[in-house]
Amino acid sequence: MRSASRPDDHPDIAARLGGRCVTLIGLMGAGKSTVGKKLSQMLGLPFHDTDTEIESAAQMSVAELFASYGEPEFRALEARVVARLSSQGPQVLATGGGAYMAAETRQLLRQRAVTVWLKADVDVLMERVQRRATRPLLATADPRGTMLGLIEKRYPVYAEADITIVSRNVRREVIAEEIVEALDRYLAENPA
Repeated sequence: MRSASRPDDHPDIAARLGGRCVTLIGLMGAGKSTVGKKLSQMLGLPFHDTDTEIESAAQMSVAELFASYGEPEFRALEARVVARLSSQGPQVLATGGGAYMAAETRQLLRQRAVTVWLKADVDVLMERVQRRATRPLLATADPRGTMLGLIEKRYPVYAEADITIVSRNVRREVIAEEIVEALDRYLAENPA
């Protein structure tokens, strides 16, 4: 494994993306935002988080949007934000956990992105999400059971991603470097 991370360590990856972005998908707690920020630094690309973009546009938190408008309206807004951001060329884009579940969004990302699934087991996810009480989908009597249900439903769809990286309790630089190495291999086989 290469030593970590100066932006000029991997300039060829950004160029080899063509107009595509690198889009991180996975469940809440998988590390999309944390790893995504580090990855963007390593690649010298801008970073965008769809949840942050949504909150900024709506001037409400994701939890408030869920409470006020419901999940279907939130997902429609999320799809529009992913479509807008993914059209802006090379960048690292962290999506909300449900974004990739929409067939239209998956199709759009097949055209505009290299998708990277950060796959984590339930124990890692639960340890991470319990640090923040802002997860509307886990506001249930049995958060772990809810998370297991999401894993069962979403992991087969997430498996359609171009690249899968196991997210685990290591430094974010380690995961970001694994993504860079996987991107290098993927782009050699799938040039823009």
